[in-house]
Amino acid sequence: MAQTTPPSRAPNDRYATDGQSPWAASGVMFAGVLMLVEGVIGILKGIVGIANDDVYASVGDYTFKFDVTAWGWIHLVLGIVLVVVGAGILKGADWARVTGVVIVALDIILNFLWLPYTPLWGLISIAIGLFIIWALCTDTHGIRSRTT
Repeated sequence: MAQTTPPSRAPNDRYATDGQSPWAASGVMFAGVLMLVEGVIGILKGIVGIANDDVYASVGDYTFKFDVTAWGWIHLVLGIVLVVVGAGILKGADWARVTGVVIVALDIILNFLWLPYTPLWGLISIAIGLFIIWALCTDTHGIRSRTT
């Protein structure tokens, strides 16, 4: 009986599962999609904040109080960066993984500071960001295969 060898992994196949947890590989793909969605929502939050100051409720004495227009610009710029990095993750770009962790960590911090304006959505965005960071940090197969 002839032995069959498993198919070799293509160089650009970042989500292959030879010796890798399928959850982690799927998690990276899902993290890329979530980054795109989070980025688009950030862009929309930014546009609303810039275009119309009275959409978001005014906050009393909050330590991190900014003008809503300033928050709008912050969310708009971060949303654009999230979309670009999310697309890079879906393409399997090497730079996108580390950049994604850093940008999503910044997004978590900004959503924490944004909590008084939209508390429920802020908490949901923080939870999504934590999942994205987990997914990008647990799937290290691509990093290990380049070092061996």
